Amino acid sequence: MDEPIISVSGMRGIVGGSLTAEHVSRYVRAFASTLSPGPLVISRDGRANGEPLMEVVCQTLLDLGHDVQLADIAATPTTALLVREQQAAGGIQVSASHNPPEYNGLKLLAASGRMLPASEGEIVLHRYQEDPDRSPASLPGKRIPLEHATSIHLEKILETVDGDRIGQQQFRVLLDANHGAGALLGRPLLEALGCQLTITGETPDGQFKHPAEPTAANLAPLIEQLGEGEYDVIFCQDPDADRLALIDQQGHYLGEELTLALCLDHVLPVRTGAAVTNCASSRACEEIAGRHGAPFFLSAVGEANVVDLMLEKDACFGGEGNGGVIDPRVVLARDSFVGMAQVLDAMAARQQPLSEIAGGLPHFEIQKEEVPLSPGLVATFFERLQEAFPEARASHLDGLRLDWPDRWLLVRASNTEPIVRCIAESSEAGMAGQLCSQAQELARQLVD
Repeated sequence: MDEPIISVSGMRGIVGGSLTAEHVSRYVRAFASTLSPGPLVISRDGRANGEPLMEVVCQTLLDLGHDVQLADIAATPTTALLVREQQAAGGIQVSASHNPPEYNGLKLLAASGRMLPASEGEIVLHRYQEDPDRSPASLPGKRIPLEHATSIHLEKILETVDGDRIGQQQFRVLLDANHGAGALLGRPLLEALGCQLTITGETPDGQFKHPAEPTAANLAPLIEQLGEGEYDVIFCQDPDADRLALIDQQGHYLGEELTLALCLDHVLPVRTGAAVTNCASSRACEEIAGRHGAPFFLSAVGEANVVDLMLEKDACFGGEGNGGVIDPRVVLARDSFVGMAQVLDAMAARQQPLSEIAGGLPHFEIQKEEVPLSPGLVATFFERLQEAFPEARASHLDGLRLDWPDRWLLVRASNTEPIVRCIAESSEAGMAGQLCSQAQELARQLVD
């Protein structure tokens, strides 16, 4: 890549290659040009290459006359909450989320403490392309350290669960923070909930012990080291701690898709309101909402789109199937710490091991594939898919989604590569893979 990948919610790239100090400064200037006067909250996720990039962010804002409130290393949901609590004009998290260690980037936060809505992100992107004014302010801004950055976040989460009930169980918990930012709040939260706690990768130095995304393949070495019954639950975070994957007491990877489903099954019986997920998340969430009589809505893919719909529908809970749960009582951002607290609360309330709770959820198999396809053929590809499956209900909310009573297929064009991503899910073994294979074959026919 010669240029960073830039979307309406942020940018990322290889530090020193596709992502340079000039890219960062230019993007920050573009963002600042859209904001009201006031300070910005700035933090990073602990990557080894994050500190110099954070300095570029800070110096750019100081030169523009903005005060910067520095949380230093913090999880993305913590930073989002700080933006709201500090009544800041916005926030920037220096993070490349689950990308490899040579990557880094910026996530933009609105003054309300959420990822920048797409409409506002489009303005930032347009101004970045125009190359915004470099003129310094007559009065530079000030640096303001934020002490005890995690304390407010901790208090908000503890208010949403029965801490005494959880503490009585003295759950044996392993937290895999993988040298990201997650343990900074993960330790005080899990200790406050009375857990017998072990942490791997606690130091937030970006020296990942396994690839950053908490998938089954990446966590396989960790799972191999586990003794069955050694822990009641294993929590696995990505570097900026907005996503959570689960491993049960038997050492079985439950994954990211079930994190949101487990939380919804625990929350919806006791809270009034709708549930929102994106259209690439497991149908288990929809079935769980139906079980509990809760309204259910699908958004386009992307955290900002989920939050938009949650606000529109006054949802009590939401998130994405990538392990990102959103509890508006805490913060309108994906939050692994909310996920951990709710899972422990469910285990304590039901007096059941995690494997049994997960076994009671609707069961689906999900498959994810990529199809090489030039952008000019995408519309025709969608047409061919609809022709091939005329009995399916079609939706163009985000790409093309085809729905049947027992399965679905979503195909979406990438914004950065000449590929189409296919996600399929079915209650029947092997059917999801078959749907992806059929989509791949139709794409090959177009190319040939």
